[in-house]
Amino acid sequence: MLKEEKKVEQGGVVAFRGDGFVTRPPGRAIDRLIELDEIELVIEKLVAGGDGLGRFEGIPIFVPRTAPGDRLRARLVERKPGYGRAELVELLEPGRGRREPPCPHFGRCGGCDLQHLEDAVQLRLKSEAVLETIARISGLTLPPPRAIFAGDPWAYRTRTQVHTKRVEGGGAVVGYHARASRELVVVERCPVLVPALEREVVTLGRRLPPSVPSRIDLAAGDGNQISIAPLIEGLPHGELARRVAGFDFAFDARCFFQGHARLAGALVDTVVGEARGERAIDLYGGVGLFALPLAKRYAQVTLVEGDRIASRYARRNARANRIGNVEVVAQAVESWVPAGLPDGIDRVVVDPPRDGLSTSVRALLAGRAPRRLTYVSCHPAALGRDLKTLAEAFAIESLTLLDLFPQTGHMEVVVELGLHSDRRHGSVAG
Repeated sequence: MLKEEKKVEQGGVVAFRGDGFVTRPPGRAIDRLIELDEIELVIEKLVAGGDGLGRFEGIPIFVPRTAPGDRLRARLVERKPGYGRAELVELLEPGRGRREPPCPHFGRCGGCDLQHLEDAVQLRLKSEAVLETIARISGLTLPPPRAIFAGDPWAYRTRTQVHTKRVEGGGAVVGYHARASRELVVVERCPVLVPALEREVVTLGRRLPPSVPSRIDLAAGDGNQISIAPLIEGLPHGELARRVAGFDFAFDARCFFQGHARLAGALVDTVVGEARGERAIDLYGGVGLFALPLAKRYAQVTLVEGDRIASRYARRNARANRIGNVEVVAQAVESWVPAGLPDGIDRVVVDPPRDGLSTSVRALLAGRAPRRLTYVSCHPAALGRDLKTLAEAFAIESLTLLDLFPQTGHMEVVVELGLHSDRRHGSVAG
């Protein structure tokens, strides 16, 4: 709290200092921002990641857990030459679409960003923010989304990562880190998790042995199957099974698998599409979620995955589904692509980690240009950066949004890219 609250009008923005009036004469806005503790803002829009954006004399100020139209009082927590970050102190006038967050831990837990917004409002604002970020960073004109898929906004998530802490007298507590902090928030509910996974999380602390890891991964399969990693005696750690888009997949908590229980099929159908051909390559292919359906449309599919556990599951999943035209390469994409990626093949699918494609992979995809490139991303800024390079060879044919992460600021984006006409004619001639 402020020791002594004073208001100062600065260009229509109300500013506060705890030790009296701001007396510095007008100058650069950032100079005045440095001297302020609190400011009054109106939030203009939601940005990718879920923060609200307001402005102090033209300087962007990002405030978590706010909404367009909110008039609020915010405490500055970070000041940079081009922007600032703040935390909500008091909501003076709410914007449209606000609601009481359904989860009691929302104010402190860092797992969700948008529970304070109605579900339909979240979807609209996130879609706008994602498209704006991609267009701004890539410099490209984007087509309207071909579709925006939304599934259940609650009890949907089939994987999570929790943190633990020993407590005095023995035992442990389990929860999530607070936003922008390593403080542990112990949870008694987590309504975004599928019920079986929520039960596992909220009862996990009292079942842990004396020696526990600081981080635990949990995943759920079809039915009530649960897998936990690392291996902890007395806790479930077996394989999981999920049926997606007509294929059976085995995996466990050590592997990445798409986390929305009821949108994975829509994602697979969007990525695979209707195209056919002789050869396709699935980079960062995981346990085969895209490669197996691709094998029904291409004569030969190569799946490249650097994680050894995931690549072993990919081989097993191909055998279990009686698919013999998938080759699994257990090698990091960055080391495989220089020698392994041929010029002008029919199709490449990329589903890279959050940071997107490396510089070398981007350059090789643009230089050896497959006839069709499908990019799957959960990070619009990384996607925009990569599309800027890929635009040398490709044009965006379609763009699809999937809300795989309700109550958070994230969305999945699938971009379908085709060769520019001059490159396409060159490939055919070659």
